Amino acid sequence: MTPQRRLKAYINQNKARFLQELIAFLEIPSVGCVQKLWPEVSRAAELVQRQLQDAGAEHVELIKTPGHPLVYAEKRVGTHLPTVLVYGHYDVQPAEPLEGWKYPPFSPVVKAGKVYARGASDDKGQIYAHIKALESMLATDTLPCNVKFIIEGEEETGSVHIQEFLKETSNRDLLAADAVLVSDTPMIAKGHPSLQIGLRGIAALEVTLTGANRDVHSGVYGGAIANPIQVLCKLLAALKDDQERIAIPGFYDDVIPLSAKQRALMQETPFDLQHYKASLGIKNVAGEAGYTTLERGSIRPSLDIHGIWGGYTAEGIKTILPAKAHAKISMRLVPQQTPSRALKQCQDYLHTLVPPSVNLEIHLLAGKGDPLAIDPHTIALQAASKACIQVWGKAPLMQWEGGSIPIIARFKEALKADIVLMGFGLESDNIHAPNEHFVLNNFFKGIETVCAFYTHFTEHMR
Repeated sequence: MTPQRRLKAYINQNKARFLQELIAFLEIPSVGCVQKLWPEVSRAAELVQRQLQDAGAEHVELIKTPGHPLVYAEKRVGTHLPTVLVYGHYDVQPAEPLEGWKYPPFSPVVKAGKVYARGASDDKGQIYAHIKALESMLATDTLPCNVKFIIEGEEETGSVHIQEFLKETSNRDLLAADAVLVSDTPMIAKGHPSLQIGLRGIAALEVTLTGANRDVHSGVYGGAIANPIQVLCKLLAALKDDQERIAIPGFYDDVIPLSAKQRALMQETPFDLQHYKASLGIKNVAGEAGYTTLERGSIRPSLDIHGIWGGYTAEGIKTILPAKAHAKISMRLVPQQTPSRALKQCQDYLHTLVPPSVNLEIHLLAGKGDPLAIDPHTIALQAASKACIQVWGKAPLMQWEGGSIPIIARFKEALKADIVLMGFGLESDNIHAPNEHFVLNNFFKGIETVCAFYTHFTEHMR
């Protein structure tokens, strides 16, 4: 039996066990931003540690940080062989709103070839495919290169402490690799593999407006003093113009216009606008004038309001002018933009808009991340493309990802390694939303694809 067949046979023979182990991982409510769940976050880190040990990794350890621990592991098979660093995260988004779930978010359910649970696709299912790929190759004596793992518990809250970790020379030496392999991105369509060649950056802030020193009676004070909620609505509305362009002065100064080649490449991506709208239950799309829906959601910057609150929102009515109003805002950034510059531009603009009748406070939120552009012609991307062809039977699409993975640009800068964004989720997996799920065929094929990548990358590096 050839090594490839031996490897595939091992994966097929162990599918049921792999799934049960994944379910046990998904049962842990490792929501990193909820303090009462921090013990569960630690439990998830310990599970990852054990599973890497059981897979055959060496030097497996939990690295303490001021926040949640990093899980490090390695398997060296030869000093003369290339090294791949695998990155992923074991923390997940909050499950709210709970009423939107068909099944309890931390009681995984397998139905119609999918596993439903918070974190199924982002990122527990995807990182678990890498752990099982290592196990499968070691069990069949087919691992052709050195592999390292660094798996964190703070990706959903901005990867603050792993970014600090990378500043130390000794830590950069620990993670040194020829390529960084990441599966935390989607495929463009079911059965069609994708390789991302760019990520948008992110910068976020929270705005608070304060009026009177307490909530006051609207019959006595209404019309005489400012209502912070109404002022806040005006400020937020002024962040974009009628063409849906971001109205912050200077915001587009560092945005490089899209080339004809970039736009043509985007057009090659299979995209059904009617299906897109139907899947979201919307009548029409919206966004910056002059650009397609795909361009708006991936290679153009954006600004969104994620939450706005203040005053009385319970049943019935309470006729007050609230003392405070709040909003959370984030900006997605494209190459050449920087989070620090975008945040300063946004803060400066908000200060010019706020009237003297209210007081403005701005709090910068954790989670800044630089945008990233990836050369599609690197050795690592060539190897990933061959791996996709081998397993999926078709060449992967090269596409821009509209989301952000804050640490990836830091890896490229600190490690000087090629980046491979080779995800196995789908846009329809409902990540960050109720009823998140992961297609099991993608999980198992993902294991095969990771194994194939190691083989092709090693061959290309010789």
